[in-house]
Amino acid sequence: MDLSIIIPIIGVLVALTNVIVEVAKKATWDKLPTNALALIVAVVLTLAAGFAYCQIKDILLTWYIVVAFVVAGFMVAYAAMFGFDKLKEVMNWGDKE
Repeated sequence: MDLSIIIPIIGVLVALTNVIVEVAKKATWDKLPTNALALIVAVVLTLAAGFAYCQIKDILLTWYIVVAFVVAGFMVAYAAMFGFDKLKEVMNWGDKE
């Protein structure tokens, strides 16, 4: 899987995270901090998407793949909290023009 596939997947996960967090904020009456809720939702969605991908592609699930999914979940949460453009900027920090 290359970056041209990962970036759109992260974008979709960010959009789903934003929608779910907005709906959940209304349901929880703001009892849970929004950033914590976004982090939880992003990591759960990313893990679910990653597990589904491994199942579909017949990839053996190992501990380091799960860790990679959790790290990707933090990236999704960051993008959901601060914007997808900011995430792209951080990911391309070594690609200065």
